[in-house]
Amino acid sequence: MSIARPVPTEESILKFLDICEGFYPPDAVEASIEQQRQWYDALCARFDRLLPQGLVYADGMVQRIPIRRYRPRTITTSTVLLYLHGGGFVVGSLESHHSICAEIADFSGAELVSVDYRLAPEYRWPAQSEDCFLVLRHLLSSPSSKVVVIGDSAGANLAAGLAIRALEEGLPGVAGQVLVYPALGGDLQKGSYVEMANAPGLTAADVAYYRDILQAPPHHPVAAPLHAISVQGLAPAFITVARFDPLRDDGRTYAARLAEAGVEVWFREEPQMVHAWLRARHMSEGARAGFRAVCEAARLFASR
Repeated sequence: MSIARPVPTEESILKFLDICEGFYPPDAVEASIEQQRQWYDALCARFDRLLPQGLVYADGMVQRIPIRRYRPRTITTSTVLLYLHGGGFVVGSLESHHSICAEIADFSGAELVSVDYRLAPEYRWPAQSEDCFLVLRHLLSSPSSKVVVIGDSAGANLAAGLAIRALEEGLPGVAGQVLVYPALGGDLQKGSYVEMANAPGLTAADVAYYRDILQAPPHHPVAAPLHAISVQGLAPAFITVARFDPLRDDGRTYAARLAEAGVEVWFREEPQMVHAWLRARHMSEGARAGFRAVCEAARLFASR
């Protein structure tokens, strides 16, 4: 028996989905990796925006890892934002989230560093996590340094994993974690993975595909933070999920675990949103409000 495709009712988000499917078809994961990346780059370019006035950026390297630094016209904190892009660990780059990073940096009044971590299948887990942790360690090399880790989807998985690893290794300075529709290693046979199996934008089969390509150990706490034995002592977190997303319950469950362990956690669920709604922030009222909440969380954590 087939499961009906659940869809939101907000007209602007439905228009967003139509545009996305014109660039990145629902069966994209059946195409070659090269084709997937071409489609994704074209999709990202479609939603690109002019950068905030006065903001500057420059590309650089942290050892062998390419990064991009964003500096808004007005900086109000020495805390740095570390952004890790989504894309299933398979697609995405410094370009794919360029305007998103710029807008978060500008709103927060903080320098932001975006990481061009290695992608699968050319590089399997833990290459992505190792790249991001190396950059985090570099940014925290001074005793007074502070970093807020931010990510969406696969990038939110990496951000949550960095917070766990930093705590495990005694690396101080992680001031907060902002997780946008995070993939955290939930059970594909339960909850939203079943209820939203055929959701627009991302299906449960897509999630299984990306996991298979990455080949991360399914119960490793850094690769699948939901399986961490303890989350006590983690950095404060802001977690936002979309109702029409198979990943929804990953964020719900993780937020509940953090709260139970005494970690400061802010949770938000977008009732009309789908996976990857960040790109709809300039055409959907729901996405606009959700993005503002993400920016406010980043600013709050960076200001402490």
